[in-house]
Amino acid sequence: MSSHGGAAEGAFKVNSLVLNNGACPINGKIVWDKWRSLWNTFIFLSAIFLAPFYFQWSALLAFLGLSAITLCTGHSVGFHRKLIHRSFKCSKLLEHILIYMGTIVGIGGPLWTIKTHDTRDWSQRQPKCHDYLAHRQGLLKDAWYNLHCKLTLTKPPGFDPGPEIMNDKFVIFLEKTWILQQLPIAICLYLIGGLPWLVWGIFVRVAACTTMHWYISYFAHTQGPQSWLVDGAGVQAHDVPIAAIPTFGESWHNNHHAFPASAKHGLYPGQIDIGWHFIQLLEKLGLAWDIQVPSKLPPREGITAVRENAEYIFN
Repeated sequence: MSSHGGAAEGAFKVNSLVLNNGACPINGKIVWDKWRSLWNTFIFLSAIFLAPFYFQWSALLAFLGLSAITLCTGHSVGFHRKLIHRSFKCSKLLEHILIYMGTIVGIGGPLWTIKTHDTRDWSQRQPKCHDYLAHRQGLLKDAWYNLHCKLTLTKPPGFDPGPEIMNDKFVIFLEKTWILQQLPIAICLYLIGGLPWLVWGIFVRVAACTTMHWYISYFAHTQGPQSWLVDGAGVQAHDVPIAAIPTFGESWHNNHHAFPASAKHGLYPGQIDIGWHFIQLLEKLGLAWDIQVPSKLPPREGITAVRENAEYIFN
């Protein structure tokens, strides 16, 4: 891996992380993440206690529609495939819209998302990493860790996503106000459908999206089918086929670990990837270009096919 501008002498960058000989993904302490824990607790308890009393079919449709739009355009395409992996290009205006949609999913701000993703990704590709990063605990304990705690590594890597992101005032604004971004949505929902729309469109939606994000991540790193193995990685990724539609293609995680720069996650026949189809739509409209797929990327070293005819995607 080559050095990048901005890294200190003797250090090098992997995505947004600045690494040196001391950065270690093994030793660290799990601590309570106060504000994230309080936010998630408030959202979850509000959803559990209020949703049954304010159920309406129209509110359910509002929940489903807003969840689908924000998860697809925001979390899957805006945050993951665009902001983190830069797997396609678009105008700055469209990028800001997609990042905003990702922010109102309610899981976290854009900078937190980049750092959390890249730290976990880098750690999992090492021969060994902390149990927190590998999802090695039981389901309930892993839920507590990931929804209410954070890992403080003894020797963490530095964080430098680059000037394009760090100098983007809109990104910084969303990072500082990501929880408050629910307020305009809540007001609009209340004005349209009253308390039922507010409860289902904010509390139930954010609780469901946050839970699904952790739940799929847990299984995508512990069990399921595989087409590729990343050589030397202590944690391998798995596909979660049953979640392909609700995650808009994000659950083809084994494919993603093998080809992280690809805008297309569902690489094989029958692998539904709605996020990819949305990017294709943007391309047809002239709003996206330079879209990366495995056949267009440089030869990928360090992976081994474990599925018959897995390599056909290069043809």
